[in-house]
Amino acid sequence: MPRITPLTPPYTDEIKGHFDRIMPPGAPPLLLFRTLATSERAWRKFRNASLLDRGPLSLRDREIVIDRVCARAGCEYEWGVHVTAFAAAARLTPEQIEATVGGSAHAACWAPNEAALIAAVDALHERAALDDAEFQQLRACYDEAQILEILLLAGFYRTVAYIVGGLDLALEPGAARFAAPAG
Repeated sequence: MPRITPLTPPYTDEIKGHFDRIMPPGAPPLLLFRTLATSERAWRKFRNASLLDRGPLSLRDREIVIDRVCARAGCEYEWGVHVTAFAAAARLTPEQIEATVGGSAHAACWAPNEAALIAAVDALHERAALDDAEFQQLRACYDEAQILEILLLAGFYRTVAYIVGGLDLALEPGAARFAAPAG
């Protein structure tokens, strides 16, 4: 039983227009979106802060940040949505996808700039801060606009994890799942 009942079709023209702008053609709106849209204010605030546009990062860098944030926060829902929708286009290998969940910044599958992203997300997750060395790792690979985008993405997707976890949203059908623990 959902904690907040999501919208069901038929949607108002305004809500349908929002869903159509953010979902691939023919794809139904995500449970997260349908639930947030039950509150005009929450839906508007979410859309205004969502960073759904391309931004200054490559799709690959963006997805590494998002996937790692979601994995570290235990948000299988959003991690699975992103892996399913974007991993192939971002050219993430199965090893890299798995490493977003259980690997470290030192995993051999990451290029130096990608290791800096993983290390930054881990630091933000653990301490809500970057030390000078972690910031310099980012600065060596990214300009200031990109660093700000990394921080904004990390914060936004942590917020998404809070929303998903607070609402205990069911996983999206067909979305990727965290690998089952070995043993």
